[in-house]
Amino acid sequence: MDNIKLAGLLFPEVNETPEDMEKRFPPRDLKEGAIVSRMAPSPTGFVHLGNLVQGITSERLSHQSGGVLFLRVEDTDRKREVKGAVQILIDALRHYGINFDEGASESGDIGIYGPYYQSRRAEIYHVYAKKLVEEGKAYPCFCTEEELEAMRAEQEKEGANFGYFGKWAKWRDRPIEDIEEMLGKGVPWVLRFRSTGSIENKFKFTDLIKGEVEVTENEIDHVLLKSDGIPTYHFAHAVDDHLMRTTHVVRGDEWLPSLPFHLQLFRALGFKLPKYCHIGPLMKMDGNSKRKLSKRKDPELALTYYRAEGFPEESVYEYILTILNSNYEDWRRINPDADTDEFKFSYKKMNPAGSLFDAAKLRDVSKNVISRMTAERVYDLAAEWAKEYDEEFYSLLTADKERSVAIFSIGRGGNKPRKDYAVWSELKEYMGFFFDEYFKVTEAPDEKYEKSLISHIIEDYSQIYSADDEQDEWFEKIKKLGEKYGFAAKTKDYKANPEAYAGSVADVSGFIRLAVTGKSSSPDMYQVMKILGKEKVTERLIAYAKNL
Repeated sequence: MDNIKLAGLLFPEVNETPEDMEKRFPPRDLKEGAIVSRMAPSPTGFVHLGNLVQGITSERLSHQSGGVLFLRVEDTDRKREVKGAVQILIDALRHYGINFDEGASESGDIGIYGPYYQSRRAEIYHVYAKKLVEEGKAYPCFCTEEELEAMRAEQEKEGANFGYFGKWAKWRDRPIEDIEEMLGKGVPWVLRFRSTGSIENKFKFTDLIKGEVEVTENEIDHVLLKSDGIPTYHFAHAVDDHLMRTTHVVRGDEWLPSLPFHLQLFRALGFKLPKYCHIGPLMKMDGNSKRKLSKRKDPELALTYYRAEGFPEESVYEYILTILNSNYEDWRRINPDADTDEFKFSYKKMNPAGSLFDAAKLRDVSKNVISRMTAERVYDLAAEWAKEYDEEFYSLLTADKERSVAIFSIGRGGNKPRKDYAVWSELKEYMGFFFDEYFKVTEAPDEKYEKSLISHIIEDYSQIYSADDEQDEWFEKIKKLGEKYGFAAKTKDYKANPEAYAGSVADVSGFIRLAVTGKSSSPDMYQVMKILGKEKVTERLIAYAKNL
C-alpha cells in the first residue's frame, strides 16, 4: 500500500503539517508544576452536579498550581446540541465560583489556542488524520450501515465481541485500487484507526485518583473521522489536549473503558500523555444499597435544583469540597472563618470509588455557611433568590431593608450563632410571622394548662410589656408575672419540685411566644418583640387571649 498516495487521495486539500500546528500552538509559558486542565462538555443544556464536581476539581488543581483552566466545547455530535447551552454552562459554573481563564464563550473565543469549539477545528484534525494515513495507522472504510448491522448480527451469532476488528474489518487491508474505485464513485467513507492491540494483552496504568489500574488493550479499529469529516470525540480530544497543552485530564470514570484507545491514539500521534484523573461517580443511598445519581430519578442531580431551592453557592461549593477531599472538614473546623481558596485541595484525598451524596449533610454544611454570613449578605442573597422564585415574599422582604437586616441579625455572630435555615426557600417559614400577610397561630398550647389561665396571663402581659425595657428588665417582668399565677421563676426550682408549681417561667415564655409568633419555636423573643414594636406585639397578645 502506498500510504503517501492514499493520504493525498483522502486529504487533497490538506497542505499544513503537524510541524505547522506545533508552531501555531506553542507550549505554554508557565512555571514548573503548573497544571493546565479543562472542562470539555457537550452542549446539551443539562448542567449537573457531576459537571460541578469536575469543575471544582479542575479549577482547584489548575489555579492552586498557578496554571490555566480553559473551556472547550465538544460539539461534534450535532444531534445533541442545544442552542444557548454553552452560556448556560458558563453561567451555572460562574454562579459557583468557577471561572475560566480562556476558552469558548457565547461571544467568541478567549485565548490563542482556539478555536475552542471542536466543530470549528476540522482543518486541524485533518492535518493529523492525514499524518496517520501516511504512516499506515489509519485507513478509509466504505462499509454501509446495513453492512455494519450484518456484521454485528454475525458477531452476536458467533458470541464474539462487538466491533470493527479482525476478520470483520473488511476495509483494513484492501488494495488502493479498490479505494480509488469507491472514491471515484463518490461513496461516503469514514476514517478508521488501525489498531495494533489485542484483548489478550493487559497492561498497568497509573491514574492519579484510581491509582494503578489494569486495563485491556484496544483491538477495535474505531472511527476517527465521520463521513462528514467531523472527528469523533476520541480523535478530537487527543489532538486538542495536545495542542492546547493540557497537562491533566479530569473526567468521570465512565471514560475508563475508552482509556486503552485513547492511550493508543496519543502514542500513534507521537504526543506526550497527559496525566489522567478519573473521578468516581456520585452515589446516593437507595434503601440499603448505593446507586449512581440519576437524571431521571434524582432532581438533585441538576444544578438548577440548588438554585431553585435557595442553597447559597458557597454552601454547595463547600459541600463538594467536603465529599471530594476527606480532610476538608477537619480543616474547616480549625479554620472556621477562612476562605475556601486557602484550603489545599489534593487529588490524593479523593475517594477512588466515588462520593456518597448526602442531602442531610449538605443542609448541615449550608446552615454552617449561612451562620457565618453577615446579616447584610443574608439579606442580599435572600432578596436575590426571592426576586426570581417568590415575588410576593420579595416585595415584603425588600419593603424595609433595615427591618429585614435586623431580623437576620438575631442570633448572628459570636461563638454559637443560630443555624435556623439551610436554604432561602425556608425563610418564609422562619420569619414569616414578622409580616401580617403570613402571620397565623399554627400551634396550640400544652393541653395540661387551662386556656382561661393562659388567656389571663397573656392579657396581663399585654398591660405590662414595654418596648423600652432592657432585656433583663423584660425577662424580670415575665418571671414576676409567672409567679403571680404559681409558676416557678427559675426552671431548676420547678424541676426540683414540680408539684409545688403550676409550671416554670419557660412555660410562661412559651405562652407569649405562641401569641406573638404563632409558633412554639422562634428566634430570641426579646429581639423579635423589639423589631415588631409595642403596637404590633400588644395587638397580637390581645387577639390571642381573646381567641383562646
